[in-house]
Amino acid sequence: MAEDLTDDEQLETVKRAVAEYAPWLIGGALIGAGLFFGFRYYQNSSNERALKAAVQFSAMTDALQANDRSRSRQIADTLVKDYANTPYADQAQLTIARLYVDDGQLENAIAPITSVMNNSKDTELRQIARLRLARILTDQGKADAAIKTLGEGTPGAFAGRYHEVRGDAYYAKKDIAAAVTEYKAALGAADAGDTDSALLELKIQDLGAAAAPPPASAASLGTLNKAKP
Repeated sequence: MAEDLTDDEQLETVKRAVAEYAPWLIGGALIGAGLFFGFRYYQNSSNERALKAAVQFSAMTDALQANDRSRSRQIADTLVKDYANTPYADQAQLTIARLYVDDGQLENAIAPITSVMNNSKDTELRQIARLRLARILTDQGKADAAIKTLGEGTPGAFAGRYHEVRGDAYYAKKDIAAAVTEYKAALGAADAGDTDSALLELKIQDLGAAAAPPPASAASLGTLNKAKP
């Protein structure tokens, strides 16, 4: 037993234990240190990468505002290629699609928009991309595909816009009744403030229907009740 060992024998036992386990202890310490510094390097590298992507995105926005379409497209392509895992890549894809639409190349705009719609980690961006895709399909004369595209998504905070774009698709199909129904639904949606109410009312009137009256407030209801005999 250990208590029966002499001092020299106990020292020898400690030496053997150190010799046996030291490589494992040292290895574990090195691995731990490697993981720590590796994580710090990854974190710093990611921050630097995100900063570079932000600078590129700002330059792309400036180019768009200056109507430098060639440069904005070049920067957008760089963001998609070199910074694919950043949120800026999604915005770049939408920018590329917008440039194609402005050039009348609707077919070429479908791929970048579809990529954002299917792959973006940002829920709102996916909804916006779905709306834009539906508009493009409608402009291409593919109203049924546009309606199907909208039906496969969740409007979320964009219900009013979904109804309006769906109404445009039905109008393109000459389904006037369905178009009016969608336009009226757009007016009554929770996000109606984000839609052009005046334009929607014009669309409804142009189709020979009366716009839905705005909901009566509590004060107006009280006034009406007082006026009753």
